[in-house]
Amino acid sequence: MRVVNVVDLMCLQDEGEHPHGISNARFDALFTSDRPVIFAYHGYPWLIHRLTYKRTNHNNIHVRGYIEEGTTTTPFDMAMMNNLDRFHLVIDVIDRVRSLGARAAHVRQDMVDARIAARAYTRDFGTDIPEISDWAWPY
Repeated sequence: MRVVNVVDLMCLQDEGEHPHGISNARFDALFTSDRPVIFAYHGYPWLIHRLTYKRTNHNNIHVRGYIEEGTTTTPFDMAMMNNLDRFHLVIDVIDRVRSLGARAAHVRQDMVDARIAARAYTRDFGTDIPEISDWAWPY
């Protein structure tokens, strides 16, 4: 598993399309040319697809982002409604990386259970689970 933090979305485009773009070779080195890529983005997923549609591995890029689900609720609950929470991302990895399969089935179930518990907690108490709401930013 690899985590790539994309700060400048324009780098997703080819270097010939945008001054901040990167070459196909560099893109493939970062995102691979043949493996699943799960892209967590707090905007509309179609933007990432539009920026990467000419790339080698475009068919394996799965974007999790804002899908206009939810209502007035907590920030983490909104992330869960849009399938962008940490639990769903782990489930997504397990489902897409074939070699994990049965070896990670218990972890997958733990993530499903954690999502259900977090949603229930928010419905009952109107706030996020303590593991989320008590977390302090490191800066």
